[in-house]
Amino acid sequence: MKPPLEGEGEVFLYLEPFPQEADRLRFSIEGISAVKDDDTAFPLSMSLHEFKSRDMKRQRLIASGKLPPGNYTGLSFKVKNASLKVEDGEAALLVPQEAVQIDFSFSVKKKKSYVISLTFNYSKSIRERFSFSPVFSISIPEKPLASLLGYVACYDSNNIIVFDKRAIRVVGVIATGEGPRGIALAQELRRAYVTLSGDDIIEVIDTAAGEVIHRIRLNTGDKPQEPALTPDGTLLLTANTGSNTVSVIDTKSLIELSRINVGDGPNSILIDPAGRRAYAFNILSSTITVIDIANKSVAATISTEPAPLRGQFNRKGDKLYIIHEWSSYMAVIDPLSLSALDKISVGMGMSSIKVDTNTDMFYVGRKHDTIVKVYNPFLLEPVDYLEAGEGPTYMTIDGEENNLYLVIPETKTLMLINIPSKKVVSEIDVCEGPYWVTLMGER
Repeated sequence: MKPPLEGEGEVFLYLEPFPQEADRLRFSIEGISAVKDDDTAFPLSMSLHEFKSRDMKRQRLIASGKLPPGNYTGLSFKVKNASLKVEDGEAALLVPQEAVQIDFSFSVKKKKSYVISLTFNYSKSIRERFSFSPVFSISIPEKPLASLLGYVACYDSNNIIVFDKRAIRVVGVIATGEGPRGIALAQELRRAYVTLSGDDIIEVIDTAAGEVIHRIRLNTGDKPQEPALTPDGTLLLTANTGSNTVSVIDTKSLIELSRINVGDGPNSILIDPAGRRAYAFNILSSTITVIDIANKSVAATISTEPAPLRGQFNRKGDKLYIIHEWSSYMAVIDPLSLSALDKISVGMGMSSIKVDTNTDMFYVGRKHDTIVKVYNPFLLEPVDYLEAGEGPTYMTIDGEENNLYLVIPETKTLMLINIPSKKVVSEIDVCEGPYWVTLMGER
């Protein structure tokens, strides 16, 4: 994990898709630096060195880095090589020996993160058909309507990536404290509650402004994990894996009302559609603690297969599907009687589950598998398979665009699969250690 921002800020450079006319071009950039107003150059960490048209069909994260606060005059690019495809192969282009600086004024404040958008200008970059010097248009992305935004929590890099789900591009980054583990999104209030496992804090974010507006401090060593909001948005519950408790927080006063002792190693919280009961999935004790929300007390404890990770309700709310990290079986229970209804063989290493409440079909991902299995709720066996990235840690569905979103830590991307066509729509480069995704209009 990287340390959170303290006396510095951070920038993320995203390059927009290449124009079609750049199909024959290939070039490499050795380094990118941010140039301060005193001409000091601060090197950024490169995420992408080789630039080819086939890899630039979508927005790409090319560099990022922490910077001292202050005013900056532009970005400099050190080109390594460049070539153009010709009839009998590739023709090398002359490249500048010195770094190329492109003027763009921007400011950096401490504890703030910024996205800078670059658009490649092909016609101005190729000179006299035998030399190459990159030209980019640089800007700060405009923020779209709040109803179009989505958020990815990045555990290792201590930030939230903000993306436009319609344009499928990153438009902002919100710096957080240490170890953001999950996000509970109050859509109508335009509030996001982010659990910081490393700081024992819940940060409250104003999603319209993209700013942290409050910090709720929990007990030292709580290590809050995945959160959940009651359907009316009045209570926030967090699974505190370090203290084996669940915190109940009033979202109006932002005060912890009570804490409830649960099993060992609670990882996730699920609240039923009626908002009456919450379920804490305790990995280390292999139990689920059922919580009576109104009375803020334990109603029951269920023994499970080893290491229950998280669960999902079906559309009616009369079936609860539970995935386990150390079992090859997914459990199906009746949430009213808490009795077992069925057991489905899925395979070891389950990492994520999502029920489509339109159809009751459910999707299951595994740690070391690039296939997401699609299950029919009546057959209780796979009826389809989706090609995805390896080991999605979390999944959700956009109810408006009908896309399945998958967080893929292996490639540091967010993958979008269209549910009707079963095809990958696109990917979004995010950050180090992506863990969770939530968005406006999800179901």
